Parts: sequence; C-alpha cells; structure tokens
Amino acid sequence: MGSVGDNARVIAGRYRLDVRLGRGGMGVVWQATDQFLGRRVAVKELALDDTLSESDAMQQRERTLREARAAAQLRHPHIIVVHDVVVQSDHPYIVMELIEGGSLAGRIARSGPMNARAVARMGIDLLGALSVAHAAGVLHRDIKPANVLMEEATGRVVLTDFGIAQVSGATTLTEIGSFVGSPEYTAPERMSGERTGPESDLWSLGALLVAALTGESPFRRDSIGGVLHAVVFDEIRPPPAAAPLLPVILGLLERDPDRRLGAAEAVRLLRTYVETGQMPSTPAGRAGGQPSALPGGRLGGYTPTYRDLPTRPPAHPAGPSRGRRRAMLIAAALVAAVAGAGVSAAVLLGRDDDGKGGTPSTPASQSSQTGQTGKPSPSPSPTPTVTVTRGSRTPKPSTPEAPEGYRVTKDPRGFTLAVPEGFTRELDGPRTFYKSPGGTYRIGIKESAPEPGGPLAVQRRSAAKGPENNPGYRDGEVSETSHNGRPAALWQFSWDGFTEAEGARHTYDLCWEEGGRMYDVWVSAPVGKAEEGRRYFDTAVDSFVRR
Repeated sequence: MGSVGDNARVIAGRYRLDVRLGRGGMGVVWQATDQFLGRRVAVKELALDDTLSESDAMQQRERTLREARAAAQLRHPHIIVVHDVVVQSDHPYIVMELIEGGSLAGRIARSGPMNARAVARMGIDLLGALSVAHAAGVLHRDIKPANVLMEEATGRVVLTDFGIAQVSGATTLTEIGSFVGSPEYTAPERMSGERTGPESDLWSLGALLVAALTGESPFRRDSIGGVLHAVVFDEIRPPPAAAPLLPVILGLLERDPDRRLGAAEAVRLLRTYVETGQMPSTPAGRAGGQPSALPGGRLGGYTPTYRDLPTRPPAHPAGPSRGRRRAMLIAAALVAAVAGAGVSAAVLLGRDDDGKGGTPSTPASQSSQTGQTGKPSPSPSPTPTVTVTRGSRTPKPSTPEAPEGYRVTKDPRGFTLAVPEGFTRELDGPRTFYKSPGGTYRIGIKESAPEPGGPLAVQRRSAAKGPENNPGYRDGEVSETSHNGRPAALWQFSWDGFTEAEGARHTYDLCWEEGGRMYDVWVSAPVGKAEEGRRYFDTAVDSFVRR
C-alpha cells in the first residue's frame, strides 16, 4: 500500500488517486478523494487492450462507458453506488462509493466458511440486487466472492464490479475475441455461447452460496480444462456443509436455464430458512412452471448421503435426452478451450452385482475494491488436483464418517463403508450384500484378483453378458473413469428384475484396482427410485476403505 504524495494523479480535475488498493483482470482500483465534495471514493481505472486498432479501441471504450452508465442507474442497498464515469487520456474511469471492509473472498480466506443463516441472508440480499439489475436489463456476468463486498461497520453486503456487465441485447466489449468472467462461477450456457440471460447470473449465485458455506466453489479444479469439464459435465455434488440450503443451491445449479430456480422462489426458500431454521422440502415451482424434484435431506424425505448429489432417473431408449444433446453442443463449443488440458469428455454415469452373473439370495469490490482497508485480501489457497470423476479431494480417513441415517460397518471381509441404518448383511459366494428390508435396495461389494485389461475391460465384458445375466437388460453404458486417482470404470444399466413382483430396476457399478486387488461396489434399485439408489451408491463408493 502506498502513501498519498504531492504528485498524486488527479483525473477529471476532481478525483485524486491516493492509494492503489488492488489490481485485477479488469484494471486497477484506487482509494481516491473527491476534491469537489470532500469525500473518499473508489476509482476503477479500466484496462484497455493495447493490441486493438484505434477504431476497435474506441468501440471498446464506448461500450465500457455505456455499460458503466447503465450500472450507474441501478439503485439498491446491495448494489455498489456508481457516482461518476469519466474519460481522461482515452482511459475510462468508474468512480464508486468506497466500502470500508473486505470482500467475501477475503472473509472466507481469513475465517473459513460462514454459517448457513448468514449465507441465507446474504443470498436474499444479493437476489434482491440481481432482481433490480435484471429488471433494468443489466446482467452482471461475473458474480463471485471477490465481487461481493462486506461493509465492516454494518455487515451490509454489496454486489460490485459491474465492469463486465452487459446491457440486455447489446454486444459487449468483453465478447470481442475472448471469454470473460470467472469459469468456476460461470453458467454452462455462457461457456458455450448459447445464451446469456438473468438465469446465468443465478447459476453464478448458486456457486457463490456453496463457496460461502464450504470455503470453495463446487467447480474448483486445478486447470481451466478441469473447471470447464466440471461445469458442463461433472455431477454436481455440493459437500455436506451445503446441506442446509441444498434445495436452493441445486435449483440454482440446474444446468438447463429454462428449469433453473427463479429469483423470487429462491428468496422465498431462503427467507423461510432464516425465519424457521428449516428449508422447505420442495420449492413451489421453477421457471417454466416445471415442478421441482430437488432433494432436501432430512427435510425432503430421503436419506442424506455421504455427498448429496442431484441426479435424474435413467433414460430409456428414445435417443439422446435434451440435456444430453445440449451438453454435447457445449462440449463442441469448448473443444478449443480444453484442447491440451488433458480432460476427458466422458460423463460419469453409472453396475450391479446382478450384472456379474448369478442371482442374489434374496430378490430385491474485491475486484472493484481489492482490500478496501488498504491491505490486499488473501486469496484462498489452491486446492489439490481433483479428477473429473469420483475421486476424493482429500485423502480418506482410515475409518469413514457416517452421514446421518447411516452406520459405519467394518466388514469381516476386510473393508469398511457406511451403509444405511436398517440394512442387513448377506453373503453370496465372493459377493457381500447389504440390503434394505425386503431387498428393495441392494448394495454389493466384491474383491477379486486383477483381470486382463483392467477395470474397463472387466466392465465391458460384464456389459456384453448383461442380457444373459439380467432379464430385460437395456440402456447399458460403460465409462472409463478414475477413483481416488486409480484407473476405474463405471457401468450403468436398467433391467426387468429377477421376478415380476420385483419390477424394473436400475444398477450402478464402479470397478477399480487398488493395492494389487480389484474391487467392485454396486447398487441396484427400482427404476422409479433410481435417485435414491444413486445416493446409496455414491455414499458406498465414497466411504469405502480397504483395511
């Protein structure tokens, strides 16, 4: 932090640039003095691309000023106040209120995640700010913790850095030649260039709420290719700390913008949580009138899992789903971005003992004002490499923790995992089962010697025998993936069950090698309860530890 000098720059004959607060991708932020009114302000000196031609540079400047002036018309207690927009020596400057306090990013870095009620209140405030901006035709396009300021004296949260905002219907300076925004917080439809609307800001807010609750974005990875893959393809699995606000988070992180949770409904849910301490289990509806089917943990009537995960029931043969086709379009748009990043486009889908042959025994403005106090806020430390599959972010403990509604089982066969309360153990040759009453859900585990070709070849051979071992076998799909950094393969399929009374079922099976042995963990569930089966599967896989 510098000190005020006699030769401090003055812009527009009025604003003295006193102390540089920080530098970001969009320019330099100064603590300044409005010499006319005698008050302190923040001034953002926007960076311009020196490689542009004179005409392009002029267009860039004009768009910058147009967008900044549009943002200056916004009036809301949780939107940064823009006092003035000026140009000097062909450089645009935005003059804003000075917020005495750091950013949400700095708060998380210093003190860790926030409690759920505080995050819910912040979400209500920011949704109000976005609603005002969207009603005026202004999209923010870069919502992230660094762009949410927290006033120290009052606790007020302020959305700042409309520097890359877009006026509805206008082409912005940042759309010429390059992508702009923070990929960890950018909606998939924006990454593809498919569309940009208010729903894209709501996606970003959903990722921000997860960061406030858990300490990091749910899409953080160690490379840009990994981030893009996570946003577009990876299963969205907020950590357990996000559970109190899960219905809102999953609603905002709906990949289909037409089905994404709207601002008004999100406010209603968050306000209910603030007032009662409980989140309604099912939002009243979503954009487009589609009823919500978001899981709600204890409040929604399903058993919480090791890592809550939104999934949809498996599709039956009818061609690629709309979501699948859309993901493929986005993938095509991202080819250039992820080229060289070494990211596989395979989607982690989902095998069942039942597919291994044999019948089971029972049927069944930090950016605007980086460090407003004059000290740059610390940045969160980078996270370790995370695979685009089911690999854990941190080494798993020797004894896993059991989510609520589960118990940790140390099986005599040399492994430990979390299984739902009420499930009982059964053996069928080399296979170990944990089954719900009546065998509605079946968790299977098998340890064996490695086989030629590794997990992928094993799963493909099993899939080839699917019709032989599973009546009515269909929708089989094998995906190469990894598990805790080890080669793995995932097989998912539907079938008719072993008896007519049992009915149609869906199976998820992960196979991997570890310690010179091969392991299979799978779950079989009724097709109509495939989401619950998937959650049991994820908990079993994530909590599995060999002893």
